[in-house]
Amino acid sequence: MEQKKDKKQQVKSMFNSIAFRYDFLNHFLSLGIDYSWRKKVIKFLGKLQIQTILDVATGTGDLAIAAAKLHPKKIIGIDIAGEMIEIGRKKIAAKKLNHLITLEDGDSENLRFEDKSFDAVMAAFGVRNFENLENGLAEMFRVLKNNGIVVILEFSKPEKYGIRQLYYFYFRWILPVLGRIISGSKSAYTYLPDSVDRFPTGNDFLIILNHIGFRDTMYRPLSFGIATLYSGKKFEV
Repeated sequence: MEQKKDKKQQVKSMFNSIAFRYDFLNHFLSLGIDYSWRKKVIKFLGKLQIQTILDVATGTGDLAIAAAKLHPKKIIGIDIAGEMIEIGRKKIAAKKLNHLITLEDGDSENLRFEDKSFDAVMAAFGVRNFENLENGLAEMFRVLKNNGIVVILEFSKPEKYGIRQLYYFYFRWILPVLGRIISGSKSAYTYLPDSVDRFPTGNDFLIILNHIGFRDTMYRPLSFGIATLYSGKKFEV
């Protein structure tokens, strides 16, 4: 039990410490590909009639801001790292989106919202940081309306020969060094590849989504499998 508590505090402290460099590092270390990944999430959601959106582990709000293009009535983003939230609020204010997007401190495994509150729940690169993965996914399921959809964007592990070797070389040896130099954090960008290694991907993750209660689950590898888009629906319960 103590180990689980430590992970949540570790994640909170780590992201607070790198918040001031987080956006730059995201775009720099991914060579800008993270923009296209988020666009695919929004394009996927754009096929549906969505009025209310919850962005779990919103960080500095990039996915929530991108979702403004869907013209919903309300977007709420939650995150345990207050420093990340503050940066996100400034970005939202600069884009004059305060009327649409609200960011707030919140624990993904103990959401304050009532059952069946949102048409869509989304998360980008955050669910692997949950203290308890199934608890966090169960909360996402709980606050989702009937016929609502969950969309999760997460890092994964390429399987194609050549791409896989190049990916692991960059992720293990280049990214941690650059991340440490730019952010000043010794642990954050060592934690990243370790957390991706431990995270269940592909069908293994779909099994967990199905166990929670999601149906019509699917996954789509992006950029040779460097990232994966997952989705599932909540039917009448």
